Amino acid sequence: MSQRLRTSRRALAAAAATAALTLALAACGSGSGSGHGSGMSDMDHSATPSASASAPGDDMASMPGMEPVSAGNGLAAAKDGYKMASTAATVPAGEATAYRFAITGPDGKPVTGFAVDQTKRMHFYAVRSDLTGFQHLHPTMAQDGTWTVPLAALQPGTWRLYASFTPDSGAGKGKGFVLSRTVKVSGMAMAAPLPKASGTATVDGYTVSVKGDPMAGMAHQLTATVTKDGKPVTDLQPYLDTYAHLTAFHQGDLAFAHFHPETEVDGDHGGPTLGFHAEFAQSGNWRMFLQFQTGGKLHTASLTLHVG
Repeated sequence: MSQRLRTSRRALAAAAATAALTLALAACGSGSGSGHGSGMSDMDHSATPSASASAPGDDMASMPGMEPVSAGNGLAAAKDGYKMASTAATVPAGEATAYRFAITGPDGKPVTGFAVDQTKRMHFYAVRSDLTGFQHLHPTMAQDGTWTVPLAALQPGTWRLYASFTPDSGAGKGKGFVLSRTVKVSGMAMAAPLPKASGTATVDGYTVSVKGDPMAGMAHQLTATVTKDGKPVTDLQPYLDTYAHLTAFHQGDLAFAHFHPETEVDGDHGGPTLGFHAEFAQSGNWRMFLQFQTGGKLHTASLTLHVG
């Protein structure tokens, strides 16, 4: 009798656990899909939902997606109380421009303490809606928390400007953020078609080959190889404390991704092969920009990668 009771209790407990798991999976699948082929609903898996909001001038449509890192996909002007603030909604065409912005914290005041990431306290990116005109810059900050970035001449169209940073104090201390805003550049925009997906690109006489089979929402390794005249390049110089800097933007919504290299820096003889830990939030085409330095000159290779 006692043995039968114990067996019955174990059976009931197992049934209850199975029912709870079934309910949890049903709840996860009840949300609307992200529509990007990731096979996952657009849900926040963190214990505390993060607040994000669009700011004036941030009118480019954003498409939801699973975030690969805490920095997010870079499509919001505000997140977790931090905001990229700027009064500039337009930028003149065809001339260099000093773009100014500030990062405000949960208390509404400009943040002035930032941690160093890859030798810089702020990384700034600009790209047009057709994924052309990529710029990676490092602005300077005034004592009042105002950042100034020297943008090279922009062509007419809609541009998204990204600020990548890590607060050194306050509620967001130690957490990476990527916030962005859009600006309009006056004139007739002539959109360029996105180049087809290809594993190779050439720049300044160098050939860059990228191998990998990435899938959305999963960690993968990408391997980049640099050659010149068919020979391996082994004289890569450190750039931002690494041998290569890799940034990618998603076609359509311009979601942002930055991939950290796995190769350690050891003097001016990097290459020819560089490994990157990569996580793409969404499927589709991504425009990648790989920056590396030789002989004191910075090179930027661009190619299109398709993510399944």
